[in-house]
Amino acid sequence: MMLHHQAIWTIAVLATAGVIIRPFRVPEWVWAVTGAALLVLTGLVPFSMTGAGILKGDDVYLFLIGMMLLSETARANGLFDWIAAWAVNHAAGSMVRLFTLVYLAGVLVTTFLSNDATAVVLTPAVLAVANRAKADPLPLLFACALIANAASFVLPVSNPANLVLYDGALPALGSWMVSFALPSLMAIVMTYLVLRVTERKHLSQRCASQVDRTPLTRSGKAAFGGIVLTATLLMTFSALDRPLGLPTALAGIATALGVSALARRSPFALARDISWGILPLVAGVFVLVAAIDSTGLVGQVAQLVKPAARTDPATAAFGFGTLLAFVSNIMNNLPAGLIASEAVAQAHAPQLMVDNLLIGVDLGPNLSVTGSLATILWLQIIRRGGEDVRFLQFLKVGALAMPAALFTALGARLLIG
Repeated sequence: MMLHHQAIWTIAVLATAGVIIRPFRVPEWVWAVTGAALLVLTGLVPFSMTGAGILKGDDVYLFLIGMMLLSETARANGLFDWIAAWAVNHAAGSMVRLFTLVYLAGVLVTTFLSNDATAVVLTPAVLAVANRAKADPLPLLFACALIANAASFVLPVSNPANLVLYDGALPALGSWMVSFALPSLMAIVMTYLVLRVTERKHLSQRCASQVDRTPLTRSGKAAFGGIVLTATLLMTFSALDRPLGLPTALAGIATALGVSALARRSPFALARDISWGILPLVAGVFVLVAAIDSTGLVGQVAQLVKPAARTDPATAAFGFGTLLAFVSNIMNNLPAGLIASEAVAQAHAPQLMVDNLLIGVDLGPNLSVTGSLATILWLQIIRRGGEDVRFLQFLKVGALAMPAALFTALGARLLIG
């Protein structure tokens, strides 16, 4: 049995390393799927467990499909270019003002559409902003990446990982705001301040003060309407404590079809430009987590959590929240959140600990470029746009921004009680 568990862990660790390091520039999803396939083909996990692991992510898959369709529809119909011109003209040649506008846009998109939407929807728009402004894109791209996680617990809908940690049973919206309004505000403010300091050299430069803004077409307006409708649907379904995947997917499909018909273009052209590899990546991760769960890891974690939560709940909540934040960068916050969710359920942990674990799993990924699905998506998108951020380059910023936001947010949650 020990050898069996060691083999599972070896495959899971190697597959995760492949996703993070991306050897030979092989896409991330290939490593996750290969690891999952090896687990099945070697008989280390049964087909039934594999199927259950894949099906557990059904809501996440639907959510991502809807968001990717919305993003590509907006890009193809000029919405991002229009937004870029508006931002440049309002920045009036100031990189600091342009950076602040991008950051505030990231807060809004993450809050009402999710951190994955910030990666998928906002990042292409920001690349367009940088091009139109003839500006250094790096601080603007860092703003997208970090706010995608820093604002991801303002609302339940702000991060699909919130669904994972609470195992689909999210607190009511009023209770959520009591617990997370102050911590999320502190995380957003601290992240902004750290970025302003770390990127001060880039932000001291000037950018274009005025660019021509082409009027938004009917199809572009329709794409914007689809995004607003999706945000409204997500807020409504979140308040009703209903799954978010299906309404997001339906809204994305309806927007793509409707806008394509209005623009007299084939919707299949939109589909061809979407990075569909993210779906098998997520499915592979769910299978790897199910396999790790079968080794008894969750039970062992639960045994650690239970006595600590009883003895000193506040210290335990702060400590485990911090630990989960750093672990999320070793194994990505999606599997880390899944394991933490199962462990706290078995340990019957108090609400304070669950809340602090959520803060850890949401903010932790700001340390490294592969800490969350949102940052992996962000990296894929900027690479498609001709930009790149290396692991150590991101780490230099994240090593300052993540702890500052994390400790401030955890401390604020403890003050609330």
